Amino acid sequence: MATLTAGGKAWWKVALVTVPLIVAAGSLSGTLSNSGFGNPWFDAVEKPGFMPPGWVFGAAWTILYALMGIALAIVLTAPSSTARRRGLLFFALQLALNFAWSPIFFGAGAIDWAFLAIIGLNLLVTCTIIAFARTRRVAGLLLLPYLAWLCLATALNWEIGRLNPGADRAPLGITGVR
Repeated sequence: MATLTAGGKAWWKVALVTVPLIVAAGSLSGTLSNSGFGNPWFDAVEKPGFMPPGWVFGAAWTILYALMGIALAIVLTAPSSTARRRGLLFFALQLALNFAWSPIFFGAGAIDWAFLAIIGLNLLVTCTIIAFARTRRVAGLLLLPYLAWLCLATALNWEIGRLNPGADRAPLGITGVR
């Protein structure tokens, strides 16, 4: 792969900062909200049959956050453009919403609100992919596994709401007929 540089900075040098920062921030968000198995509220809800084992989530998110950090580094080292600026804005917005999802779902037990958040997250990630790909094609491609995982997470969020009427601590009544 050709070295992508801008202003003399290779993307991989920037990734040495962006990857650990994003992985650490994502881990912190999950830890502070007691996400996943081991959370008493989450342990008590019925899960859909297509729910992966708990260890898969930690492994998947670590890989996805690393890919996000690499994609960000590639775009940060690209020449300034409208697509780059737009992509960085979408990236920041989707990352904030990503970090907010665990506290909403696991911390607050707000299944419906989390579902709205993850729908917004899917849209923002799609916009990020498009803008990143217009800046550096590989940066957009690196985010495709993230979008695929979000589709699974969206289906899980929906199904957990559907399978557990009354489990939502802040219901909006959107996750299906109960």
